Amino acid sequence: MKSFPIVILGGGVVAGYAAKEFVAQNGKKGGLAILTAENELPYERPPLSKGFLAGKEEASDLQISDAAYYREHGIAVYRDFPVRKVDFRAHRLQSNSGKSIGFDQLLIATGSTVRRLKVPGASRPEVFYLRQMKDSQAIREQMKRGRRAVVIGAGFIGMEVASVLASHGVRTTMVFPDDRVWKRLFTPPISDFFERQFADRGIALMKNEKVVALQHKNRECQIELASGNQMPADFVVAGIGVTPSMELFHRTSLATDGAITVNKFLETSVPGIWAAGDIANYPDQIFRRRMRVEHWDNAVEQGRVAMRNLMGNFQPFIHVPYFFSDVFDLSYEFWGDTTGYDQVVYRGNMYENKFSVWWLRKQTLCAAFIMNRPDEERAVAPRWILRRPRLDPKALQHARNLKSLDTTFGRTD
Repeated sequence: MKSFPIVILGGGVVAGYAAKEFVAQNGKKGGLAILTAENELPYERPPLSKGFLAGKEEASDLQISDAAYYREHGIAVYRDFPVRKVDFRAHRLQSNSGKSIGFDQLLIATGSTVRRLKVPGASRPEVFYLRQMKDSQAIREQMKRGRRAVVIGAGFIGMEVASVLASHGVRTTMVFPDDRVWKRLFTPPISDFFERQFADRGIALMKNEKVVALQHKNRECQIELASGNQMPADFVVAGIGVTPSMELFHRTSLATDGAITVNKFLETSVPGIWAAGDIANYPDQIFRRRMRVEHWDNAVEQGRVAMRNLMGNFQPFIHVPYFFSDVFDLSYEFWGDTTGYDQVVYRGNMYENKFSVWWLRKQTLCAAFIMNRPDEERAVAPRWILRRPRLDPKALQHARNLKSLDTTFGRTD
């Protein structure tokens, strides 16, 4: 049995950036292995619903590091290596084929699994999901043949995929159970803004609707809704969320709470076992509560911090949650967490596609949404969330610039 000082279980964003950190920390050749069920080197996932799906990027553009990098630094990458059993006591991982890999320390980075439709007809080949590169490739090919699509869901993935489909001439309908897009995150004005963008580009929105069945009739997919409405489509993309990939760990000694429970250093309840990315339920040092974040930036930073820690350079994970999104020609960024907010402040002009939204809790910033605004707003948003200065909501709304409100500039705490 081949064994390594450090093994990363999972080949996604966490693995790619943890490997780079291993090299930056002068890890020895032969000291790290990555096990992935995919037939790909670790790659960036955001383009799967953006540039890659739109055909603007190819598979090689998504690689975090190329094959030569792993060879040069003596990092073993086991592709097509789905693990079916984890033995923490024996420090061993066993693949579906029966081959085993040993480890001294293990970083669990198995990520998430897409939620699948549980209705009659959901297993039909016209139904697509988006999680891995092969999923995005399949939708790309389908876009060349199908002219009508239904996107189920109106969150992060649903919005991005619908915008790409419509931009490629696919007549697109979004079906979702809420009364507005991405209700869980957006305020009503932000939802209204994006709904206008979708409508202006020909995307139909079917709100307060649930899919109850999919049937194949006359060479097309017929989507049946709980309201009794039906609609035809050439294909369906379901973006209804993800769940942590926990199957391997349900009967192990790991502490779990919907995901793998870790401490502020990203170490699990089992010594020498760490977790990072979508799979990790961590104690956030900014918001003082446990969180699980499913975005790229969190995977990058947790991968780096986890690798430093398991190599002995301990530091707590302290990071402002962040993500970015592209919808048509609009790009925006989001920082923080809106939980418990009691006031919202708007700046700029939504009708000019230049605005920002600031969520406050007890006059401290907890989250910010920024689109086409001055760079100073992008600079202060994460800093204010981290350092928690008290803000006057009226001053925040009406200030011509934010320099006069920034009491944190130059502080090093």
